[in-house]
Amino acid sequence: MPTQFTRRSLIRGMTAATAVASLATGLAACGGNSDAATTTDTAKSGEVVIGRVSNGAAKQTTIKVSEVKSISAELPAAVKKSGKLEIGIGALPAGFPPLAYVGDDQKTLTGSEPDLGRLVATVLGLKAEAKNSTWENLFVGIDSGKVDVAFSNVTDTEERKKKYEFASYRQDNLAFIVPKKSTWNFDGNYENLAGKTIAVASGTNQERILLEWKDKLAKEGKKFTVKYFQDSPSTYLALNSGKIDASFGPNPGFAYHNRQTAGTPNATRTAGTYSGAGASLQGLIAATAKKDGGLAKPLADAINYLIKNGQYTEWLKAYNLSDEAVATSEVNPPGLPLDNS
Repeated sequence: MPTQFTRRSLIRGMTAATAVASLATGLAACGGNSDAATTTDTAKSGEVVIGRVSNGAAKQTTIKVSEVKSISAELPAAVKKSGKLEIGIGALPAGFPPLAYVGDDQKTLTGSEPDLGRLVATVLGLKAEAKNSTWENLFVGIDSGKVDVAFSNVTDTEERKKKYEFASYRQDNLAFIVPKKSTWNFDGNYENLAGKTIAVASGTNQERILLEWKDKLAKEGKKFTVKYFQDSPSTYLALNSGKIDASFGPNPGFAYHNRQTAGTPNATRTAGTYSGAGASLQGLIAATAKKDGGLAKPLADAINYLIKNGQYTEWLKAYNLSDEAVATSEVNPPGLPLDNS
């Protein structure tokens, strides 16, 4: 995310769009310290079960995957000796389904992010231990060595590269959500917003982008209306009643809502996505480790193994996030520039 509109701002927007619904369905984290929730792997050797206790956010899927010794050999000696991959998740206090939250058993940290961490740890021959914290303490955990790597929807930015190294694994996309019966689509063209009423969360990266488009259209003699709502239920009520044409926000949260409402009278669909980094750069979400710690390459190699052998596709499909797939994991790919604001 840009300097003023960091990933914290995006998650603030995502939380506004999902936290109330999460609490209502029992998905909220239990609160407390950074060890508030941990994942444990009870699957058979050579298998990772993803989407467990996900309360409908994912289709539970058993994925076959084992250690790849040529990749685990690349690990820093201290990590390999420990036998564990300490995974940081910054999902306290409320979580953000489908990415990371406490599951319907009220204790298991579930979601696409910890599940990918578990898959990667298996390729590396390590036991995954996911530790949940607040967003701020996520980075404190990396800095202090309490966690080895964050799998927590962290955007690759040039600012963060001053302290961290990255292995990309998912596109960082925003999206428009509309009623399923709507025929409107964004199609990557801001001019298609003319005449529409669009909801967005205040103080977020998506608001900044939307207002930039509004200014561009104004110069062309066209306009659209921006609406703000206090919480997720209010936004979806307005969408269902026709008071707004669409809402603009983080793609994963909308993918979750689409799955939750499928087959109901208020079913929704995604009407187009847009890079969280803007038109000039595809934003990327990346595994994040301490700079020069030697983890980025084995992490990227493990992710690329999962991509090549199909487990990565299974993981994304289970969480309805296939539209955020990357072709390859890169070590420290170009990130949001320092002057992107």
